[in-house]
Amino acid sequence: MLENIRIVLVGTTHSGNIGSAARAMKVMGLKNMVLVAPECKVDGQAIALAAGASDIANNARIVDTVEEAVADCGLVIGTSARNRSLEWPMLDSRECGVKAIEEAAQHPVAFVFGRERTGLTNDELQACHFHVAIPANPEYSSLNLAMAVQTLCYEARMAWLDSQAYKGEVKEQPYPLAEDLERFYDHLEQVLDTTGFINKSHPGMVMTKLRRLFNRARPESQELNILRGVLSSVEKHHKEKQK
Repeated sequence: MLENIRIVLVGTTHSGNIGSAARAMKVMGLKNMVLVAPECKVDGQAIALAAGASDIANNARIVDTVEEAVADCGLVIGTSARNRSLEWPMLDSRECGVKAIEEAAQHPVAFVFGRERTGLTNDELQACHFHVAIPANPEYSSLNLAMAVQTLCYEARMAWLDSQAYKGEVKEQPYPLAEDLERFYDHLEQVLDTTGFINKSHPGMVMTKLRRLFNRARPESQELNILRGVLSSVEKHHKEKQK
């Protein structure tokens, strides 16, 4: 299950952070790293700070967008230390580890970490099912990237160790992958545009709020198929009315 959890680093600017994050991962038994549009290379400093985890840094997959990094994931959790104008379902670090292990047996899980200075953009956070905030000292909550990676990897490992003591039945939750959800959101926006619910010139926050609603609800794959069927039915009815 730990191998099914990937660490996604977005827009990393300092190569040493890649190495330090790789070290934090390997200590806790994780090895799947993805770099999104990094602004540095895996160089000598990265390898030096990896301290024995250079295999993780050297084998990191490099992609252009968060969407590409998490497309095959059924659970995506983004780190966020800032208050946002639109609240998203939140987890603390312990809840994050537990949820990740609960679902890692069924599908890949991603922990997404933002840029060193600015974190994740609102659009990138909207690609996540949950946001996680590490409950640090509010008077001094400054965590560097490697510390944040270490904390969430530790919580995932502790949850995994706890799960090994449980020998009962594992409940499967067939959630759709991130790419399936994106296709649903594209379909939903297209139907809302076609029926006139969304004004193209003034779309406002409609799609953002709908994304939040469905991310909070976590529809299962079968439920998402029903929703897609509803949208297709609306499209068909609308086309017939236009004849």
